[in-house]
Amino acid sequence: MRRFARPKPLILIFALIVLLSLAAMGQYLRLFERGWFNLHALWQSESAHSIGLDRYQVTVEARVIEGLDDDVSALTFDPVRKSLFTVTNKNAELIELSMGGQIIRRISLVGFGDPEAVEYISADTYVITDEREQRLIKIHLEKDTTFLDAADAEQMTLGVHMASNKGFEGLAYDSVGKRLFVAKERDPMLIYEVQGFPHYNPDKSYAVHVVNNPKRDAGMFVRDLSSLQYDERSGHLLALSDESRLILELDVDGRPLSTMSLSKGRQGLQRTVPQAEGIAMDDEGTMYLVSEPNLFYVFKKPPQP
Repeated sequence: MRRFARPKPLILIFALIVLLSLAAMGQYLRLFERGWFNLHALWQSESAHSIGLDRYQVTVEARVIEGLDDDVSALTFDPVRKSLFTVTNKNAELIELSMGGQIIRRISLVGFGDPEAVEYISADTYVITDEREQRLIKIHLEKDTTFLDAADAEQMTLGVHMASNKGFEGLAYDSVGKRLFVAKERDPMLIYEVQGFPHYNPDKSYAVHVVNNPKRDAGMFVRDLSSLQYDERSGHLLALSDESRLILELDVDGRPLSTMSLSKGRQGLQRTVPQAEGIAMDDEGTMYLVSEPNLFYVFKKPPQP
C-alpha cells in the first residue's frame, strides 16, 4: 500500500510565512477592526443619536472645480457667507467656493508655508494650518481681502512629533466648547484638542491647553486622517481617511458609530473618490467633499419615510 508523502518542512514554513504576511497586512489596513465593526452593525440597530453616515447618497459626483488646477486640501462651511472655503498648498491660496463648487474668489497666502487645512471659527475668522511647521494661524477675512500675510496673524506652534513628516491635515471647531480639533495625518495618527486658541476673549489671560484621547485614537480603524468635521447638533466628530476611503463618525466618548464608504458602488458612487482631502457639513446636514486635484462632491441623506 502506497503511503502519502508527508508535507515537506519547506512547504509548511512557506505557508506559515504567507499566513503571517496576510495577518500583518490585515492589521496594517485595520481590516480586522473594520470587519468587526461592520459585523456588529449588522446585529445592532442604529443608535438614535447617530448621524447615520451609511444612509448618505451622492447627488453631485466628481464635478471639476473650473479654473482650479492646483491640489485642493481641506474644506469648511461658512454659515454666515453661505459658502465653502478650501486651501491649495503648491500655489498657496485660500479659495471661496459656492455651495455648488464654483470659485467665488481667491486670496493669496503669503508666508503660510504648507497650508493643509482651513476651519471656520466665527464671522470673518478662520484658522489655517501649516503642515510642515505645525503652525495654527488665525486669519481675519474681509469682503475686499485679496491677500493674507502670516506675519500679521496670531499664530501658535504645537511642536509635537516634529520628527515625523506627516503633519496636521485636518481641523474642526466646537463653537460651544471652544475646542479646536487638530488631526495629525499618521505616524502616529492623532487628534489633538486645543483650548485657548484662537484667543476669543481679550478680557481673559492667554492660556492654551492641548490634550488628546489615546483610547479614541486607537479605536479609529482607518490608516490616516485627511480632514475633520464637528457636528454641533450631535456633538459628534467626523474623521475622513483618504487611504481607507472612509468617513468615520465618533460619538462624544470617541466610539465609532457609523461609516460612509467612498468606494465605487457605495453611497451611489459610480467611481471611487480618488484622493479625498476635505469634508464639510452645512446647517441642513448636507455633506460636501473635495478630492485632489480639483473634484467636488455633495452627499445628502434621504428623508426618513
